[in-house]
Amino acid sequence: MASEYYMTQFALLRHEKTQWNKDKRIQGQSSSPLTPEGKIRAQKWGHLLKVHQWNRIITSDMGRALETAVLVNVSLQIPLIHDPRLREQNWGQWTGKTLEQLKKENPLLLAHQESAGWDFCPPDGENRNMVWERSQTALKAATKKWSGEKILVVTHEGVIKCLIYRLLGRRFLSTEKPIIRSHRLHWILHDGEGFRLGKINEQAVP
Repeated sequence: MASEYYMTQFALLRHEKTQWNKDKRIQGQSSSPLTPEGKIRAQKWGHLLKVHQWNRIITSDMGRALETAVLVNVSLQIPLIHDPRLREQNWGQWTGKTLEQLKKENPLLLAHQESAGWDFCPPDGENRNMVWERSQTALKAATKKWSGEKILVVTHEGVIKCLIYRLLGRRFLSTEKPIIRSHRLHWILHDGEGFRLGKINEQAVP
C-alpha cells in the first residue's frame, strides 16, 4: 500500500437547497437556483470548512452545485475546477416531476424501478451503475493529477450515495436502512491503489 503521505482525501458535500428541492421536484440534470436559505447555508459551509487545509475544490458543472461551490469558496479562496462527470443522475422523462406525480402516472413502473437497486433507470435516463462509473472515474483522475491533496467535492446526493454505497457493498434498495444524513460532509480516501471509506455524516452547518 502507498504511504499515508500520498493519501488523497476527498470530502463530499451536496449542493445546498434549491427551489426545486423546496417544491419536491426531481432535478436530475436540469437545475434551479439556490433558495435564499440555501445561499446562506453555502456561505456558512465556507466559514465552517476553513479549519481544513484544502488544496482545491472540484464541483459538478451544474448550476446548483457550481453556485454552492462559488459561495463556499468566498471563504476558502482556493482553485475551483468543475467536472461534468460529477453531475447528478440523468432522470430522463421524470425530470421536473414530483414523486406524487409519478405514483399517479405509472405506479407499476415506479415500483419496478424502486426494486431495481443499482439498475434503477428512469425512462430515457441513466442507471446508478453509470453514475458510479463516471463519478469514480472523475475522482481517480483527480488522484493522478493531485496525489496527496485534500480536495472538497461539491456534487449531488445521487453521486454521493453511489460512491459511498458501492464502497459499503449496499444494494441500493428501499429496504436498507438510510445512512446518509442531510447537510453533512462525507470522506472518501484513495491510497494510490484504491478507494476506501473515511468518516461519513461529519460536521454540519449549525
